[in-house]
Amino acid sequence: MGALVLIAAYLLGSIPFSYLVARRFGVEDVRAVGSGNVGATNVMRAAGRTAGLLALVLDALKGALAAASAQRLAPSGDLPALAAVAAVLGHMYPVWLSFRGGKGVATGAGAFVPLCPAAGAVGLAAFALVAAASRYVSLGSCVGALALAAAAFPFCGPGAVAWCATGTALLIVWRHRGNLDRVLRGTERRLGGGR
Repeated sequence: MGALVLIAAYLLGSIPFSYLVARRFGVEDVRAVGSGNVGATNVMRAAGRTAGLLALVLDALKGALAAASAQRLAPSGDLPALAAVAAVLGHMYPVWLSFRGGKGVATGAGAFVPLCPAAGAVGLAAFALVAAASRYVSLGSCVGALALAAAAFPFCGPGAVAWCATGTALLIVWRHRGNLDRVLRGTERRLGGGR
């Protein structure tokens, strides 16, 4: 059963909501505009705020559904945390888009919030503070993911949730390596379009 749950979580994570929402709002292929990323920030810049917020919510919900469904099936095991990772990997490497997906921030947040709500709140607060102060969504995303992972250890214990959140956070940071390089060089786009 565990393998089937993980496959289902991956396939659920693979649903390219950002791509589909952007198309619905008139952008033929969000991978061909802006940053080329299949994520809510690029959708917002290419198709508008409503489209971006819709993509963000849907990407978060698919992560939450994958983790919460696994938690319902196996409330005391490692399966929910592994399903959360599988959903994030599905978003990053979706089979439907030739394995070229987004960076996993919204899906990761959605997946780990049901498993450790307090850590999720810490991560979301860290994202909001850093993004608001720096106006770099990418920097806020990385700090938020790392903060969620760090908070999972005291709030949820050093078990599967904390370690899977840590692995996911490191993968998110790695996926943002180009953005972080541009932040250091001062060429990353800020919220509002400036630098």
